[in-house]
Amino acid sequence: MQVSTSLIPVILCGGTGTRLWPLSRASYPKQYWALNGNSKETLLQQTQQRLKGIQGLQDPLLICHEEHRFIVAEQMRQIDIDPCAILLEPVGRNTAPAIAVAALHATAEGNDPLLLVLAADHVIRDSKEFRRIIEIGRSHAEEGRLVTFGIIPTSPETGYGYIEAKEPLEIANPRGVSITKFIEKPDLKSAKEFLKDKCFTWNSGIFLFKASSIISELENYAPEILNSCQAALEGDLSDLDFLRLESEAFTNCPNLAIDVAVMEKTMLGTVLPLQAGWSDVGSWSALWETSDKDEKGNVLIGRVIAHESKNSYLRSEHRLIVGLGVEDLVIVETDDAVLIANKHQTQSVKSIVNQLERDGSPEAKAHRKIYRPWGHYTGVVEGNRWQVKRIEVNPGASLSLQMHHHRAEHWVVVKGTALIEKDGKKQLLCENQSTYIPLGCKHRLTNPGKMPVELIEIQSGSYLGEDDIIRFIDSYQRLSL
Repeated sequence: MQVSTSLIPVILCGGTGTRLWPLSRASYPKQYWALNGNSKETLLQQTQQRLKGIQGLQDPLLICHEEHRFIVAEQMRQIDIDPCAILLEPVGRNTAPAIAVAALHATAEGNDPLLLVLAADHVIRDSKEFRRIIEIGRSHAEEGRLVTFGIIPTSPETGYGYIEAKEPLEIANPRGVSITKFIEKPDLKSAKEFLKDKCFTWNSGIFLFKASSIISELENYAPEILNSCQAALEGDLSDLDFLRLESEAFTNCPNLAIDVAVMEKTMLGTVLPLQAGWSDVGSWSALWETSDKDEKGNVLIGRVIAHESKNSYLRSEHRLIVGLGVEDLVIVETDDAVLIANKHQTQSVKSIVNQLERDGSPEAKAHRKIYRPWGHYTGVVEGNRWQVKRIEVNPGASLSLQMHHHRAEHWVVVKGTALIEKDGKKQLLCENQSTYIPLGCKHRLTNPGKMPVELIEIQSGSYLGEDDIIRFIDSYQRLSL
């Protein structure tokens, strides 16, 4: 079969996933975690991998916050994917602006591909069925229709938006049907009525359309969004493998979902039914529902022992968890926080995160383990004027040439070999060797080898914040102004 139009996945990587706290946080949201069953691939990686076999598939275009750019690039590298572009948003502006910049970028050279818009944080258990329905949607999209995929409801869910089709939808013989309207999250009574009516589906947020079609409808219904995004692209800045959208133009863009900006108004909307084990993983209870369970209904991940327990989700990232005689609980352990919740109340986790943010608690937004383009570091212990970190530097990677005004550092190499530069002088440090970085010293660490370098860093001084870094040379364009 000859395919007339290429297809570019547009993967939207925004969102903080606060309902999956304490695992998902603003610095490392749920889309970058391996959450689906026993797979070692993250939700972002699975979003890309399940597309294999779609006809005319091109390299993906990813849109993420600039804070997460190196996480996105590294996770794509791990699965041997070279994105056609990674667009960096200075601020989150919802799905309509993200789709607008994707469409404008995709057509910049005169091409008009199909765009398959996907969220990076969804679970779809039946990838084969998903691809089959996408292929059915292709013919509608090539005719200029704006195709979305409605999830066949399995319960009267009040946490999802709904789509009403003009005719009943059939899974046995799926076909595109024109959309009557979109419905925001309904009350329980309405949701129960929708469950009985085959015209209603959950709104998945997955779309398929030609780039020119969505641009045309944005011109008709949301010209301010299109104009702002065009200005943001015209003023973009190339940053290594990324395209950084011009901040002022994009920040001034209206903050609207594509449903509100276009889909609720257009006459070109088409919905296809999808029944492929979809979940937006919007809570710990939703993750429990989509995960493989033992004979007693438990999901057990990490160092976990469950004795006489049932229908619970127990996840350990570090320490041993023992569940004894528990039922309908969610227990999640991380390096700095433990969540214990009734499985039926996990939608309220977001309010706990809001409380932590109001209190200024660091656990609200970041883990002890912080990712950087060169590797990562983990806070181990800290005192009033000192702290200890464990640092891991990737092969061939290098920290910036930097200095500190308020702290000195001791480095002890515990694995691998590190090349140290101090005030222009270089030396190699092997395992169990150390060096002292005095306050005000220009210094840099490079991993010249093929294995990660691990070291212990001991900081001491009057101020230990991460903003006490003056960068002079940096491989990742993070120079201080």
